[in-house]
Amino acid sequence: MKQQIVRISLGLIIALLFIGNAARYYSIELVTQLDNIVYDARLRLTMPRRIDERIVILDIDEKSLQEVGRWPWPRDTLAHLVDKLFDKYGIAILGFDVVFAEADLSSGIRVLDGLAAKELKDVSGFQQAYRQIRPRLDNDDLFAKAIKGRPVVLGYYLSSDRDARRTGAIPEPVLPKGTFARRNITFTSWTGYGGNLGEFVVNAASSGHFNSMTDLDGVVRRVPMLAEVDGAYYESLSLAMVRTLLNFPNVEPGYPADVLMHRGYSGLEWLRVGPVRVPVDDTVSTLVPFRGEMRSFPYLPLADVLADRVKPEMLKGKIALIGATAPGLLDLRATPVGHPYAGVEIHANLISGMLDGDIKKKPPYVVGAEVVILAAVGISLALLVPMLSALWATLVSLAGFALVVGLNLALWGYADIALPLASSLLMIVAIYTIDMAYGYFVESRSKRQFTDLFGQYVPPELVDQMAEDPEKYDMQGREEFLSVLFADVRGFTGISESMSARDLSAYINDYLTAMSLVIRNRRGTLDKYIGDAIMAFWGAPVEDPEHARNAVLTALEMQKRAKSLSEEFTAKGWRPFRIGIGVNSGLMRVGDMGSKLRRAYTVMGDPVNLGSRLEGVTKRYGVGILVGETTRKLVRDIVFREIDRVRVKGKDEAVAIYEPIGLEGEVKKDVLDEMRLWGQFLRHYRAREWDAAEVALLNLQRSNKDCELYRIYAERVADYRKEPPGPDWDGVTRFETK
Repeated sequence: MKQQIVRISLGLIIALLFIGNAARYYSIELVTQLDNIVYDARLRLTMPRRIDERIVILDIDEKSLQEVGRWPWPRDTLAHLVDKLFDKYGIAILGFDVVFAEADLSSGIRVLDGLAAKELKDVSGFQQAYRQIRPRLDNDDLFAKAIKGRPVVLGYYLSSDRDARRTGAIPEPVLPKGTFARRNITFTSWTGYGGNLGEFVVNAASSGHFNSMTDLDGVVRRVPMLAEVDGAYYESLSLAMVRTLLNFPNVEPGYPADVLMHRGYSGLEWLRVGPVRVPVDDTVSTLVPFRGEMRSFPYLPLADVLADRVKPEMLKGKIALIGATAPGLLDLRATPVGHPYAGVEIHANLISGMLDGDIKKKPPYVVGAEVVILAAVGISLALLVPMLSALWATLVSLAGFALVVGLNLALWGYADIALPLASSLLMIVAIYTIDMAYGYFVESRSKRQFTDLFGQYVPPELVDQMAEDPEKYDMQGREEFLSVLFADVRGFTGISESMSARDLSAYINDYLTAMSLVIRNRRGTLDKYIGDAIMAFWGAPVEDPEHARNAVLTALEMQKRAKSLSEEFTAKGWRPFRIGIGVNSGLMRVGDMGSKLRRAYTVMGDPVNLGSRLEGVTKRYGVGILVGETTRKLVRDIVFREIDRVRVKGKDEAVAIYEPIGLEGEVKKDVLDEMRLWGQFLRHYRAREWDAAEVALLNLQRSNKDCELYRIYAERVADYRKEPPGPDWDGVTRFETK
């Protein structure tokens, strides 16, 4: 065993790595993705693939939009629909997977009210007719009366954006604030909502949110049964429908046995509505029990219902859900069983699963169960495999593989427990592979070490150069004079909200790839992506005497590539974009830095912070690139325009900031003339010569009327003319925000 201590240690480290991921100390994205793939495969292999006739989806499809009109339909039409569904067809319950957030004015009632209150206020004949006609034109009142006293469940949505708004009304919470006090339960928490008109909420039997949970791969697998808003708890549309159908007023939390409670286990394992028990996971969400591919429930076009083309027996006693499959209404999702998939059918699957008690469980204790399995299998293999011959090591690893898969399938099939599988499989494969390939990795460790350490940051040609003399390079922290670049897409939140998950993924991937190639071609070290932001630096790990010049040229080329890429995006029907870039140079600390859980080869220091701030203030000046004073001094053959002197948050010293224009000899004469006039303006501006500064700006705006920088300074000069700065003003602009 002493002879194999390195191999055993590697095996134990691998086991601990996966145990840490399972215990949620950190997240390994590959494991999550593979778990999703395995879960989807198990689901597709075992789903019943039978149509559930108890639930009918009343479809707002293309046919209905063509016959009835574009959505939203007048509320008197919906009131007539509700009356017909209950009185003629005899449905058991009706749910709406749509929101009625705005008043219906299509009848002209607002005009009629205006005439009655003003122009025709004193015309008695009109007033008498008005009182008789108005109730028939109040479409919202007609709809409210139609749903009153009937088992109708309305839907609404929750949001958690930074500027989340609250519109319409939502029902009283199904469980009040404080219900789960002192319990370690991770609810999905929301700050905004889009509800229905208040009169509808009051008259409906109940209401439920129709939010689903989209995993990192853009697929919907779960729906939060309870969602938290302002500390109170609101039920999902499917749970509200089951509760209304069974006529049970309360939702009861289900906790584990007292013995588990005494050991500190406080997870919520199920919700009870009368005889129905709904399993939930650690986020109080339920796995959607998909019956099959889309249309596992009868679909009836709403136009056919309104036109009496549906046989009564197709709806009598049924659970009816109104939802949309028309692509223009944007209620299509990606699911494990198909894409696109109607959002309304997700709720139908949940209702069906709740009524049948056929929902896979993923209770909070699954985390502990996975950790135990990983520890038992991982430690056993880490100790056994290094001690065995290649043949026996292979057989033992295959046996462990089969044991884990068999146990997982047994729990899925007989206990309805969805136990994660990817970590166990990957751990077994990793321990076996590392052990078998140990000699190979040792023999070629130098070059492989550099590929592993620097390959994701540094261009391949530099990695090869470093591998030729590995003693010169390491990831230990040191101080170096370097240049750093930050780039960010302006208004990316608005862009992302206007796109589907799939298009947004392609959008950001294409953008990051294009910008990263520009950085790599200029021998830059790619530090990290922060959402749509990019950080890179020059001068390490390979020395680069031209690091400042290369960083500035990279910024110019990125702006040029961004413009052409934006045009390509526009041709695809995507939103165009603009980027802001900040570049700065200085003495920085570079090396492998981070925590025990995650580390990265990166740079830190005041010059790095200033580079980030420069990127942030590009939009304050209407320019695409801002360069720090130190960088400007290091670059000789690039034309710069001084933009301002600034004092950023957290720094007392003012610095000059510049906009790079282009290489000397390539900048056109009219641009150089404009820059000379700009220099005159800055001198007048800093000397408080407002008249002369204003004249210079007017001349600049005539030559370049679209320049945002000139407009910004024109407003600043006008402000200073009204309220002159104090005697201690030194021409420096202070930024109090990052």
